Amino acid sequence: MTIRDLEIFVAVAENGKIGSAAKKLYISQPTVSHVISQIEKEYHVKLFDRLSRKLYITEVGKEFLNYARHILANFHAMENYLHHASEQICLHIGASLTVGSFFLGDIISKFEEKYPKIRIRVYIDNSKNIIQKIFDGTLDIAVIEGFVNSKDIIADEVYQDEMVLICGKNHPFASKKSIHLSDLKNRDCVLREEGSGTRDFLINLTEGRGIPIIKKWVCHSSDSIINIVAAGQGVSVLSKSLLIHQDNVVQIPIEDLSLYRSFKIIYHKDKYISSALKKLIAEIKKLFNSASSKNNEFNQ
Repeated sequence: MTIRDLEIFVAVAENGKIGSAAKKLYISQPTVSHVISQIEKEYHVKLFDRLSRKLYITEVGKEFLNYARHILANFHAMENYLHHASEQICLHIGASLTVGSFFLGDIISKFEEKYPKIRIRVYIDNSKNIIQKIFDGTLDIAVIEGFVNSKDIIADEVYQDEMVLICGKNHPFASKKSIHLSDLKNRDCVLREEGSGTRDFLINLTEGRGIPIIKKWVCHSSDSIINIVAAGQGVSVLSKSLLIHQDNVVQIPIEDLSLYRSFKIIYHKDKYISSALKKLIAEIKKLFNSASSKNNEFNQ
């Protein structure tokens, strides 16, 4: 099997039609059909079900697609490196919204100042979508919060992020020194969207302990959550780092419960870790370690 065979298979899988894949790759339809048939014949598998002139990818095909995308991403990264070896290296890093909005800017700025010949491209999204791009090979590494449940992803913890419960100044909780976790039962809550590590944290904190909540608002940014909570529309849980300059919401301790989650550097287990990537990973760890030390000093 060749790199070109993988490119043809991926094109068919993504376009869903032989003709569309052929047009995209500027080759004939018989050539595309032959390649798919040869792969199926050589490995005794079925990649697509052919029903009413339409192609439907099989479970084997879906798994093969993940491998193919990853291999192609590494191959193109290698080619890109060779083409630009005498110029500049470009790394693609991802981050979840909390990490990207508060921490990553300073980290990347300091790294680029230290290594001016290494260019960085950053993609910010929720944790679920970032993990998928690590699978696809679109991103070299990423820093996210939350859980990573895949044997194919290396996850290296780099930081403990403190979370806090927030409410509006006129909310019943605002006058309390602290609350019990059970006080959140059937309360209106403001959450991030599906796939967000911040959302998962709140869901696990409450419903994971048998405490039902009302998912009144769903938002795609922490700023929106803060504004909606400030307006008295419910409570939420956010990273304390995002609330440093916020005085329009009240932070309420939960009795006998410390809220922390971990930030992790993640990358595919088969990812080639170049010297440039090693430098970036080392710098991320160094700067998060520095942030942890400052937080410990502040809390003492």
